[in-house]
Amino acid sequence: MNFEQIRQAQALKSKLDKAQKELKKMQIEGEAGKGSVTVVVNGEQRIMSVKLAPEIVDPKNVKKLEDLIIKAVNDAQEKAQKAAAEQLKEVTGGLKIPGLF
Repeated sequence: MNFEQIRQAQALKSKLDKAQKELKKMQIEGEAGKGSVTVVVNGEQRIMSVKLAPEIVDPKNVKKLEDLIIKAVNDAQEKAQKAAAEQLKEVTGGLKIPGLF
């Protein structure tokens, strides 16, 4: 590896580190049940909050609430994956690097 390649690799690593920090700060919202269940995840797909509309909490129909929570989490995670992929695409110039989505 010559000096120029090492410099380029260091620059790419710096950009990737910055992108990862930005992903941690991102807040992506997913919802289900016309907004009655809202889940917020960060760019790393970690759940930050879950909000339930009071009218959706029915002790007689827990299964419906569970299903809505799952749908909201999945929606938020899909959006986070797309956002992360877009962020990393900008950093890598579309270059596919194994392990980076």
